[in-house]
Amino acid sequence: MPPQRRRRGAQEEESPAGRRGRRPAKKNQKARKVLLWGSGTVAFLVLAAGVGGYLYLEHLNDNITSVSDDGASTGGFKKDQAINILLIGTDKRTGAGNEGYGDKGSAGHADTTILLHVSKDRSNATALSIPRDLIVDIPDCPTQQEDGSEKVIPGSVGARFNTSLGQGGRTPSCTMRTVTELTGIKPDNFMVADFNAVKTLTTAVGGVEVCLGKDINDPDSHLNLPKGTHRIEGEEALAFVRTRHSVGLGGDLSRIELQQQFLSSLMRELKSNDTLTSPSKMIKLAEAGTKALTVDSQLNSINKLKDLGLELGKLNVKNLTFTTIPVIDNPAEKVKATVVLDESKAPQVFDLIRNDVSFTEVKQKQKKEKAAVAARLKGEKAPASEVRVRILNGGAPPGSAQSTLSWLQVDEGVSKSENAGNAPAELAKTTLEYAPDQADQARRLADIMGLSASALKPGESVTNSQGVPAMTLTLGKDFKGAGVSLTPPDKAPDDIKKSTADKVVCAE
Repeated sequence: MPPQRRRRGAQEEESPAGRRGRRPAKKNQKARKVLLWGSGTVAFLVLAAGVGGYLYLEHLNDNITSVSDDGASTGGFKKDQAINILLIGTDKRTGAGNEGYGDKGSAGHADTTILLHVSKDRSNATALSIPRDLIVDIPDCPTQQEDGSEKVIPGSVGARFNTSLGQGGRTPSCTMRTVTELTGIKPDNFMVADFNAVKTLTTAVGGVEVCLGKDINDPDSHLNLPKGTHRIEGEEALAFVRTRHSVGLGGDLSRIELQQQFLSSLMRELKSNDTLTSPSKMIKLAEAGTKALTVDSQLNSINKLKDLGLELGKLNVKNLTFTTIPVIDNPAEKVKATVVLDESKAPQVFDLIRNDVSFTEVKQKQKKEKAAVAARLKGEKAPASEVRVRILNGGAPPGSAQSTLSWLQVDEGVSKSENAGNAPAELAKTTLEYAPDQADQARRLADIMGLSASALKPGESVTNSQGVPAMTLTLGKDFKGAGVSLTPPDKAPDDIKKSTADKVVCAE
């Protein structure tokens, strides 16, 4: 059954969720800049909010289509935390003139997907492309049906990523669950766009400038442009983001690079004065954006989109990095059609995003570890035999406290350690609490376990089972196993292919 879609009409009673946070705009209020990061091949646009006051906002609200997140999200983005938005471009052929593209009967699969991570301090962002032909495990997906009931769509092992949407009644929330399963990153929200959105949004912005390093004539995508710089919109823009046989190696990975170049150009266009100072463009974008995108149930009002846009609008395009999940050809195939994770690189990319590390050399507004915090690791270290520590499980996999205890005692000589069971509450990050006179012990244990300075928490000691003061090590959800360092990476690997939105790149 198709996902439940909700578009409020003039006669339809608005839900309490839709009323929350809404208040009339002041008359003659100047258009406020709202940067809304859209999805798939159109990813980003500017909305004009507040133009024409309350009635105009009501009109924009009526344009919005929302789909249940089915509990797969974090519950929505938060202003004081890092933001993760899942942007999904589908191959659904809605709209006039789109029936001739490819599989016109497609239910709309996850054809182009980007996980957009925006740093907590809003100084930088990473747009991580997920190849549609990546082999993944799709989990079981509880999904709301049109009659309000819930149905669990069975998962698939070793399936193409793009089948996480549209296949067997899967909705965007299932793609969200698949991304969480794949990366360990739980998105806050999702946005979905289809072919028609590419055309309407590029037309609304007045076209996007792209550069070709060679002549391209692709009969499959209908793109026919000579070498050089061109301003494209509508049908031509759709042809550009769909072409793949005429660029790079002619596959989906080459098309991803082309789409990243397109989105970078679109970002530069949206941040230009030509767009931001044009009320007519702003209104056209507001109309096109609210009609073109399907959002999750946590983003079902213009005010919520406005709040998200204000957070994203703080970014500088030079600190927006585009990259792709590192993959290799599927070794199980003789004729290469799919890809699998590059296990030597992909986990580090996921760790960088989970730990809010920038892929660009950007000076953070607030450093993660100030000098006083970093100093906790500096100084003398006690012998391992003198380290007294109680180990608690605060969200790590079951058995982690015992396996860590065994490893510390047998392999590392931390004999004065004990398993203290489960912590009173789960923690996202592993912590080590210690009294001032235990700082040398804390430094030794941090060195053994690979704890960062921020994991060390000066506080009080506790009494262990022998009646002796001891430190408290609480294994959080970030714990990966005994002997695995918990110090997050501090920069992107040099061999990861990436580009920033401020750079002009010509498609080859």
